[in-house]
Amino acid sequence: MRILIAIIFLFFTTSSFALTFKGEFVQGSFILGKTDPGFEVVIDKQKVKVTSEGYFAFGLSRDRKNDVVISINKKKFVKKVFKRKYKIQKIDGLEEKKVTPPEEFYERIKRENKWIGEARTIDSDLTFFKNKFAVPVKNAIITGVYGSQRILNGKPKWPHYGLDFAADEGTKIKAMLDGVVTLVEPDLFYTGGTLIFDHGHGISTLYMHMEKIIVKKGQKVKQGDIIGTVGSTGRATGAHLDVRLNWFNVRLDPATVLNIK
Repeated sequence: MRILIAIIFLFFTTSSFALTFKGEFVQGSFILGKTDPGFEVVIDKQKVKVTSEGYFAFGLSRDRKNDVVISINKKKFVKKVFKRKYKIQKIDGLEEKKVTPPEEFYERIKRENKWIGEARTIDSDLTFFKNKFAVPVKNAIITGVYGSQRILNGKPKWPHYGLDFAADEGTKIKAMLDGVVTLVEPDLFYTGGTLIFDHGHGISTLYMHMEKIIVKKGQKVKQGDIIGTVGSTGRATGAHLDVRLNWFNVRLDPATVLNIK
C-alpha cells in the first residue's frame, strides 16, 4: 500500500541552524530543502549547491530502496523513503518498428540519448527550481503516468518516466517554469520534437512529441510563455505532450511538482 504524506514540511532546530523540507519522501519525488545560507549540504554522498537564500533541491528515483542521508554542515539526518505501486499499461497493435527499432537506427538513438544526457548534467546557478510549477497544457487528459510499466505488443518495456497530457494536435504548450533552453531538437527518434529547460541546480524539464517548437537554444523563457504545440512526433501513439522532470540523471515524477494525483 502506498503511503502518502501529501506535502511535508519538516522543521529541525539545533543550536546552530534550521532545516526545512517541502515534498514527499516517496519514490519518484522532488524535494525542495531550505537551510541557512552558506551552509554545506550533502545528499547521500553528493554535495549540492545552495542558493544565497539557503534553498537546495534533490530527488528520489522510481525504485529507490534506501533511506536518504542528508548532511548539513556535517550534521546528518536520515529520512525514510516510502515505496509506491505503479500501473501496468498494455498497448497492442503498434507497428513493430515502434516496439523494437530496426538496427539501422541504433547509432542514431545512441547519439540522441547522449545529447539528452548532456543537457541533464548541467549544474547551473539558476534558482528557478524553488518556484511553483504550472500545468503546461490546458484542458488536457492525463493518459500516461510516471513509473508505469508499458507492455507493447506483449513485450515489457522500460518504465514510463513522464506524465502524458493528451490534447488535440496544435494545442499550445506553455512553459511550466522559468528556465533557459538547453536543447532543441525537432525530430528525435523516440521523442520527436523535444525541448529541455534548465531551472538550476541540476533540475531540468523535458517536453516531448511536440509538433512545433518556437523557442531557441539559449533562450530565457518565463513561466506561461508559449513554447510550441502538441504533436505526435517520434515514437507516439497519438497527439500528446510527454513531460519529464529530472534531478541530474535521476528521473522524477512531474506530478509531484504539478500537484496532480
